[in-house]
Amino acid sequence: QPQLVESGGGLVQPGGSLRLSCAASGFNLDYYTIGWFRQAPGKEREGVSCFSSSDGLTYYADSIKGRFTISRDNAKNTVHLQMSSLKPEDTAVYYCAADPHVTVRDMCVDQVVFGFWGQGTQVTVSS
Repeated sequence: QPQLVESGGGLVQPGGSLRLSCAASGFNLDYYTIGWFRQAPGKEREGVSCFSSSDGLTYYADSIKGRFTISRDNAKNTVHLQMSSLKPEDTAVYYCAADPHVTVRDMCVDQVVFGFWGQGTQVTVSS
């Protein structure tokens, strides 16, 4: 059964770093657009970063540009989100998603996902 499982969340001080992982099983990420989203309490879900395996396009939200990096580990069928210079406003539940039929813009900007979602991992940035 296709599945996405996030890990790597936790509590970190402002200015610190975390690396989130999204491990896919039951399908190969080679043919998918993969994205990271986040949702803070009382706020709408935000597309943080998306990557297209087919054309290599990458999207970063303005709120995290220059601080977060999305990457793939092909051997492990896993996508990472390296987060640096974390701020309290980065506190949220982070989710990954994968879809073979949408573009990076579809997924991250318009939040169109017909494929798979992970269960989420909590990131808390606080002193």
